[in-house]
Parts: sequence; structure tokens; C-alpha cells
Amino acid sequence: MSVYFVREPKGGLYMYFENTNLENLTADQELLVSIMKKHGLECDGGWDYERMTFDKRFDTREGRYYLRVFAYAISGDVGAHDAILTLMKPVLGKYYYPHGVEYGDDEVYPAHLVKKCEEILKKVKLELDQFSIEPTNKNNFEPVNAR
Repeated sequence: MSVYFVREPKGGLYMYFENTNLENLTADQELLVSIMKKHGLECDGGWDYERMTFDKRFDTREGRYYLRVFAYAISGDVGAHDAILTLMKPVLGKYYYPHGVEYGDDEVYPAHLVKKCEEILKKVKLELDQFSIEPTNKNNFEPVNAR
């Protein structure tokens, strides 16, 4: 697993985790919620009818950081708890009060934190592997429109 930075069109510099083999995995919403929660990734209000965001908060001497794993629905309804979700690339961001999580180019990500995030992501992947979760061919699915 490796980490890399990508400049997004909206101007932010995002720290993505590469080679986690989580990106494009598709699974039932309740299964994902259960596995993510077991590894400290919660979805407290980070959802709408077609997306979910799983967060794990880290309070370190360098500041507060969030490991985030985004997911989008390819079928069903997140609000009704019956969606099939596809995972996206995990990202790490730093929290600033009162603005929220930032992914700017001048962010510093402590090596011990990056290592801990990589360990968590590996554990999530290993648990998903027990359910024979396969990557989705992104060309076959589009996110569901919000109702």
C-alpha cells in the first residue's frame, strides 16, 4: 500500500491511499456498515440517499485528522438501509475548527498516523475478502440519482 497526493479540480490536494484494493469493491450497505464500524469507521450523519462517508477520527499531538472512505449507491436507497454500495479511494484530511476537514497542499500527515490508517484499511480489506466481495466494473454502473 502506498500514499499519494492528487490535485483535485476544486483546488484541494488530497492524500489518497493507493493499492488498498478497496476502491470499486461493491457490497450490501448493512455489511459495509458492520465491517467499517468494527474497525472504527463510523457514518454518523455522513450520508444522503446515494452516498455514505465512513470516518475514523484521530486526535494526535499534531492535530485532529480523519480517515475517510467514501461510498456511493449503485442501487437501492441509503436512507432505507437497502443500498448496494461501491467504495471509493480512502483519503486522509486534517480538521480545523470551525471550518471542518481540509485537504490542502500545505497539510502535514504524520508518518505514524499514515501507518495506522494503512493498518486499518488492510484489516477492512481482509474482512471484506471473507465475503468474496469483488471489484465493480465502473463502466457497468452509475451512481443512483437522489430521489
